[in-house]
Amino acid sequence: MAGYGGAMIVLILVILIAMITVLLYHLLHRKRRPNSIDEMEGHDFEQFCAELLQERGFVEVEVTKGSGDYGIDILAEKEGVTYAIQCKCYSTPVGVKAVQEAYAGRDYYDRMVGVVLTNQYFTSPAVEAAGKLKILLWDRGYLDSMMQEKTIER
Repeated sequence: MAGYGGAMIVLILVILIAMITVLLYHLLHRKRRPNSIDEMEGHDFEQFCAELLQERGFVEVEVTKGSGDYGIDILAEKEGVTYAIQCKCYSTPVGVKAVQEAYAGRDYYDRMVGVVLTNQYFTSPAVEAAGKLKILLWDRGYLDSMMQEKTIER
C-alpha cells in the first residue's frame, strides 16, 4: 500500500509538469495579439469592427479590399439601410480628411449612410464637416458602447 501512494504522487507530478510544459509552449509560441483596440493595425481594426457590426445586427457586412476602396473599409446593411463605413484606428483625434473620404465613398458605393468609425474622437472641424456632409461620426464612446453590448449579450 505504501508503494502505491508514492507511485500516485509521482504520476500526479508528471501530469502537472506536462500541463505546465504545454501551457508555457502555448504562451511562448502563440501569435501576439493586441491587448486593446488601440494597439491594432489598420486591417485588424477593420476586421474587428466588421465582426462587431455583425454581432450588432448588421447584415451583408463586407470588408473592402485594401487599395482602391475609395475611402470605405466596410459595407453593411441594417434594417434596410445601407452603410459605407470608413474605419480609423488612430492615436490622435480624427480630422476632416476621414469625413471627406466617407462622403465620397458613400456616393461611390451608392449607400444611404456614410460613417467614420474610430477608436478616438473627432476634431471640431471634422464634426462641423460631418454635419454639413451628413456623415455619421461613431467615436470611441460609441465604439465602447457597442463593445459593452457585445459583452453583455454573451
